[in-house]
Amino acid sequence: MRTAYSVETVRAAERELMSRLPEGALMQRAVAGLAVACGQLLGRVYGSRVVLLVGSGDNGGDALYAGARLARRGAGVTAVLLSPERTHPGGLTALRRAGGRTVAPDAAEDIVRRADLVVDGIVGIGGTGGLRPAAAQLAALVAHSRAAVVAVDLPSGIEADTGEVRGSAVRADLTVTFGTHKPGLLVDPAREYAGSVRFVDIGLGAELPAEPDLEALQHADVADLLPVPAAESDKYRRGVVGIAAGSARYPGAAVLAVAGALRGGAGAVRYVGPAADAVLARFPETLVTDKGPAQAGRVQAWVVGPGAGDDASAVGEVLASDVPVLLDADGLRLADVGAVRDRTAPTLMTPHAGEAAALLGVKREEVERARLASVRELARRYGATVLLKGSTTLVADSGGGAVRVNPTGTGWLATAGSGDVLSGLAGSLLAAGLSALDAGSVGAYLHGLAGRFAADGAPAGAHDVAAAIPDAWRDVRG
Repeated sequence: MRTAYSVETVRAAERELMSRLPEGALMQRAVAGLAVACGQLLGRVYGSRVVLLVGSGDNGGDALYAGARLARRGAGVTAVLLSPERTHPGGLTALRRAGGRTVAPDAAEDIVRRADLVVDGIVGIGGTGGLRPAAAQLAALVAHSRAAVVAVDLPSGIEADTGEVRGSAVRADLTVTFGTHKPGLLVDPAREYAGSVRFVDIGLGAELPAEPDLEALQHADVADLLPVPAAESDKYRRGVVGIAAGSARYPGAAVLAVAGALRGGAGAVRYVGPAADAVLARFPETLVTDKGPAQAGRVQAWVVGPGAGDDASAVGEVLASDVPVLLDADGLRLADVGAVRDRTAPTLMTPHAGEAAALLGVKREEVERARLASVRELARRYGATVLLKGSTTLVADSGGGAVRVNPTGTGWLATAGSGDVLSGLAGSLLAAGLSALDAGSVGAYLHGLAGRFAADGAPAGAHDVAAAIPDAWRDVRG
């Protein structure tokens, strides 16, 4: 599992570790990893042109020390000093002794234009509020350069704890991060600026708390959570999921939600709603009823809302049940906040940014800018687990704790009906006994993989994504 910690936590861990190490040892561990990554990205260090963008903090010191190592290997290294009087003294001395030179920001345009590699050491993990004008001008120069860009710990201009980007920021090809990942490297919009992320272990692990601020499941984590049927399993033991979805106007939402549930491993699906004929035509194994959810028969979880229109009756009946419930699409709009908060069984809400904005009473742009804060606030306000869909899908538990970020998302999932497939898939995992947090996280992970397999670099519809879910299972299980 990939984990990320807040700036405050990282700094406390660094202080604890540095108290037991010789002065400068921790920085040199980071610098060694940074210099190796820069050399590998260059390919040929000797004769290359390297530009360091150096701020006043330790990130600037890291860049200077790494630049000194590259200079000793034959690179021509120039450091652009934004605050000469506050530049890291040890790093600056090391660079000059290795043959590197320094210039002021007003002399940076030509050298950045001709650079093979730019190392961004302007702002460290404590930077907030966007770049100052001189730094923003350097970021603009870098954006128009053909040089490869390496960010030290995180790109300057992004906020480490939130993933927010306020104004200009450096866009890196590679970010070399030290000790642990920072939340902003995993969450959009900041994630887009980080490029590939390389982790350098500097020994912080033992100093970090057991519970991170953010975590991203990997294949092995998902494989451990997947509900695999045993020899004695039958369709009821595997989990029966009820789906109350669709309408005369949106029958396809019901079909796609059922597809996601069946492909997701449900032992059986009970469908309630006006799209029974369309569902049976595609999936004759579905159990349908013309009665409401309360009389549909036994289920281990409910999915309610996709394509439901304005009929709130099914939402109310489902929320009154004593089994886990997944609320999506129209179900989010129709659900009463108090009814959700009063539930004793788990509730998983799956809004996209527009739906989340409506629930929070803010503009969509605010949710997209502050995704972590938005998903946490929704979980707190509703007392539910919330899966915020988007370029980086986030899952926050009602009880707080680490927020899960999904690493498998793809732009090919931005297609009509894809969210309905995810609802059915995650609902089947709820019915199989996974917690709301795990069902949402595993569902998003498999959904992302299925989207990649279905598209394979070309357009694909939601029905293709549903059909590829078994491929995602096989890939995860090896």
